[in-house]
Amino acid sequence: MFPWWLLGFLALCPASLCTNPGITGRITQNGLEYGRQIGMAVLQQKLKSIKIPDMSGKEKVSPIGKVQYSLTEMQIVSVSLPKSAVGLSPGTGVVLSIGNAYISIKGNWRVKYLRIVKDHGSFDLSVSDLTISAGIGVSRDETGRPTVSSASCSTSIGGVRIKFHGGASWLYNLFSKFIEKALRKALSDKICPLVSDAIGGLNPHLKTLNVLAKVDRYAEVEYSLVSPPVITKNYIDLDLKGEFYNIGQHREPPFTAPPFSLPEQASSMLYIGVSEFTLNSAGFVYYSAGVLNTNVTDDMIPKSSPLRLNTQTFGVFIPQIAQSYPNMSVKLIVQATQQPHATMQPSNVTVEVMGSIAAYVIKPDSTLAPLFVLGMKASTSANLLISGKKLVGSVTLNGLVLSLQKSYVGPFQIQSLQTVLQLALKSAVLPKVNELLKEGFPLPTIDKMNLVNAQIQILKDYVLIGTDVAFTGSPARYSDTAKARVHPDPAFRVLRQRGTPLKL
Repeated sequence: MFPWWLLGFLALCPASLCTNPGITGRITQNGLEYGRQIGMAVLQQKLKSIKIPDMSGKEKVSPIGKVQYSLTEMQIVSVSLPKSAVGLSPGTGVVLSIGNAYISIKGNWRVKYLRIVKDHGSFDLSVSDLTISAGIGVSRDETGRPTVSSASCSTSIGGVRIKFHGGASWLYNLFSKFIEKALRKALSDKICPLVSDAIGGLNPHLKTLNVLAKVDRYAEVEYSLVSPPVITKNYIDLDLKGEFYNIGQHREPPFTAPPFSLPEQASSMLYIGVSEFTLNSAGFVYYSAGVLNTNVTDDMIPKSSPLRLNTQTFGVFIPQIAQSYPNMSVKLIVQATQQPHATMQPSNVTVEVMGSIAAYVIKPDSTLAPLFVLGMKASTSANLLISGKKLVGSVTLNGLVLSLQKSYVGPFQIQSLQTVLQLALKSAVLPKVNELLKEGFPLPTIDKMNLVNAQIQILKDYVLIGTDVAFTGSPARYSDTAKARVHPDPAFRVLRQRGTPLKL
């Protein structure tokens, strides 16, 4: 009954396999509280399903002597769990406590005494001041997904009262204390196994954690846990691998994830820190896949632009082009020569791309004649936002530095081409890049988990996502727990939804 969405992040790893995470998550007390609501609704249904076996026995009751009794067809009518709490035991785990619980049971009774006298009727049983305390242990399976088990459980029943109806009920109430004692033991024996079963029932849900999430036909991102959770009195910190890989080819990039830690934020249920390493591992994957290149032709330039990809335009800046190839179209081949590199500073994400631009004349017979090859260093700013359960984005061009690598048309001033090449990048290359970025990549989640009121803050070396959660089909309402909360940091008070990007 503890929130399985929280436990989806919790697992242990062998020390030999632990590395710095690409992504760090934090579950706050608000998250625990929402999970408690879900857990109480589940446990209440579990308690209602308790099957109490028929009971029989003999007791000596003054003044009638020995009485044979049987209690049958016992059924739980109602369960009330008015007081519960979930907390953290620093360095240990999660503790769930329930107090002042109440259970109402009905059933039938039958007695025989004085050898020949028989009677029967119904009864009502009330169990009050029931307390339950459960500890939850967490481990990691061979796939990197978490599993949970009951680490401890204890129960205490404050009061049990039974009242008989029908027949000579007033007489049988005289030996009710014997019945109450038997039923108290029967219930105590049932509750902890039920709690243990409920905890074990979380494991099928935990297996839906997207440990390896497909991004597109080129990439997937791994979210297995790389180190034990750090449990404090206020929150649980957990480390995820957060690394992109080429699909079917898990090759490590030539850089490692540096350590980073989350700030002391607590207003949202869940915080997810996505580091530069995660974004840069994505750049490494797409560069390795050979997809960071594109062709640019004149039909990709806005018709309203006076600058065209043809020899007339290029001839203005390099006369020998127009002289050698009059009235012909020009084709640009733009490609990255190194993996893109993302850098995060407060309120700013910069992505730099080293590449080349090769220009060719398209001759009348459709063959290509080389004009020049330029080295390129492009600096872009990234806009990030949350769309559903994905982190998506777009980039805009900040600056472009060009260098001549080879010329087939003699010497020329490189800077004279700055305007036309920037137009080509903005009109043709960046739209293709943004088509990829708007699809984004899935964040670590569990089945039926939705992000609510997600917010983004760019910090040094990572982006911090603060979000509440809600579950499809959950018995607990999001509004019961996640009332509108004003974030203490004004930079964080931005609703992240598609169409409202954070301008960096």
